[in-house]
Amino acid sequence: MQAKQTLRFSRKDTRQFFKTLNQRVNYYFKENSVSKTGNWKLWVKTFIMFSLLIAPYVLVITLDISLWLKLPLCVLTGIGMAGVGMNVMHDGNHGSFSKRAWVNKFMGSSIYILAGNVFNWKVQHNLLHHTYTNIHGHDEDLEAGRILRFSKHSKWMPHHKFQHYYSILLYGLLTINWAIFTDVQQLKRYTKRKLSYVNSKKPSIQWIGLVISKIFYWSIWILIPMVFINAPWWTVLMGFVVMHYTAGLILSTVFQLAHISEDAEFPLADSKGTMKNTWAIHQLATTVNFSTKNRFVNWFTGGLNHQIEHHIFPHISHVHYTKISSIVRKTAEEFNLPYNEYKTTRSALFSHFRFLKQMGMQPS
Repeated sequence: MQAKQTLRFSRKDTRQFFKTLNQRVNYYFKENSVSKTGNWKLWVKTFIMFSLLIAPYVLVITLDISLWLKLPLCVLTGIGMAGVGMNVMHDGNHGSFSKRAWVNKFMGSSIYILAGNVFNWKVQHNLLHHTYTNIHGHDEDLEAGRILRFSKHSKWMPHHKFQHYYSILLYGLLTINWAIFTDVQQLKRYTKRKLSYVNSKKPSIQWIGLVISKIFYWSIWILIPMVFINAPWWTVLMGFVVMHYTAGLILSTVFQLAHISEDAEFPLADSKGTMKNTWAIHQLATTVNFSTKNRFVNWFTGGLNHQIEHHIFPHISHVHYTKISSIVRKTAEEFNLPYNEYKTTRSALFSHFRFLKQMGMQPS
């Protein structure tokens, strides 16, 4: 990754878009006597998502059934893994699951059974992605090595011309890569750059925590099944891959639709390191909503289809995004600012793969 330029967002917002929007959203919560954090609906969803994750896993390691009957259960576990990640872990690590810090910390720690690490996730997602959304060289969500090209500012290579075909096959590898390589690479990179957040522990403690969490993780998903299942080791690995591929495919697809599409911008700073927009307006320009009228998509994706609302108000639980989205849309239109949205998941998918095809074309 190239050397990081120090960036600043513009402070010029003479019409005061964010101040107006923030006042209106705060008024909504005050007027309706509603907490900005999660409610009983989130607790019910949490129970359902953990059940989807745990119940099939227990059945796999306890039932004496054929491999071909166990594989669908591994798919269900993968769906539960994605569901816990989007609905529980995500809100927990944003501090929006509950008013109580310990509850947020506990729910955020569910990332350890999903393959990740809290410190790395908060730096990569909360700090880098949410601050520098779609800015080349700063938002690591745009970094895909040399395999995929997500931005016109990234180096083009001949194989990118086929990326709209092979990308979907790679998306399923997200959490497997997370489990094996990404956490070590990220922790090494972040400690070298001295990146951290409030109340984060010193690097040596982070490394100890990473090792312990990985031992815990591999014990749950590999060691215990090998001990309990009277089956060849390769069947355990097959189930593990099926589970992770299912979760990775869901998570990658949902994440990509929000920022890697035709309507999202990929701005760069000027020579002085200043972005043309304020932070809030930058979020509007670089973020896209999709399928916000679909109740199942709203429920299952943890509000990640309401990405605009999430990026501007990351400390508000996703259970409120449907309600406040009309306020955000109306305010953006009032200030003549973009509010990018695809009506359906299908239209968002088509836009994403059309964009990948465009990015795969050799620059003139």
